[in-house]
Amino acid sequence: MPIYTGVRVQVPLRTQISGVFMTPDFLFSRIRLHGSGWWDVMHLVHIDSIEDMQIAEYTHLTELQLRNRLEPEKGVFIAESPKVITRALDAGVEVKSFLVEEPWLDGMSDTFAFVDAHWGPDIPVYVATPEQLKRITGYRLHRGALSAMKRWTLPSVRELCRDATRIAVMENIVDHTNVGAIMRSAAALNIDAVLLTPSCADPLYRRAARVSMGTVFQVPWTRICDDDKSTWPEQGVEELHDLGFTTAAMALEHDSISMSALVSRLHADPQDPRHIGKLALIFGTEGDGLSHRTIAHADLTVKIAMSHGVDSLNVAASSAVAFWATSGMQAE
Repeated sequence: MPIYTGVRVQVPLRTQISGVFMTPDFLFSRIRLHGSGWWDVMHLVHIDSIEDMQIAEYTHLTELQLRNRLEPEKGVFIAESPKVITRALDAGVEVKSFLVEEPWLDGMSDTFAFVDAHWGPDIPVYVATPEQLKRITGYRLHRGALSAMKRWTLPSVRELCRDATRIAVMENIVDHTNVGAIMRSAAALNIDAVLLTPSCADPLYRRAARVSMGTVFQVPWTRICDDDKSTWPEQGVEELHDLGFTTAAMALEHDSISMSALVSRLHADPQDPRHIGKLALIFGTEGDGLSHRTIAHADLTVKIAMSHGVDSLNVAASSAVAFWATSGMQAE
């Protein structure tokens, strides 16, 4: 049973005016007015040890256990840093708890007020020392805040791509930094949706979400072929074709077209048989790139022109180039 201690989190009076506090009973039982015009709104749970099972989601469960593939509705992920947490909340993600360094409590006051207003007073805020949080994460957080949040049910590919015209597909990209960087570029350069093959790393893994700066909550994404590795690429590419997408494999092949040639087809007259109306850009795993099967099933392959004898770019860099080139932003 958590022991809730006296609160020290302060929220501006303007937040109270906007409707954080709902009933007179709630006001009476949980708020104390300060002379400075700030209000206390949250109860805290101080942690004596990182072995405390109250914070097991932060310390004792692997990312795979948190994901809970067998029962997705019970899945959890850990959001790390105030920016990532804020973007998740802005996207409507439901919070389960917080784990915050004590020096950062005041800095999280607006976030706590938002959660208090939307999910009530029972969301625990576990408080740790900077040293305890460093032991949990393995490094010193620039801004000491974590949040355990509930996963949501991913939409189908058809539902996600219903109105999309330019999407990205990540094939078996396992480096979480690259996944996060691609998601960030997709958000910045107006990609409509991102699809991940069954072996691709989880965008909600804490490092991926952190590298993305929280854009994993802004770009629509889902899994293609669910978790059945045997159906990619054949069935996955066929589904994209059924949805009207031209599939472009980013690969260095003897018949690869240039990025400028791809862009010209995007801007061709709709009556031109070369015109591409809906584009799916497919990016391969680090090192090996796209599989030969995926390249064989794609409509075309595309390469990025390079100099100084460089034959390839990191997948995060190549995706950003491709997103930019196909975005139409060059004229802005």
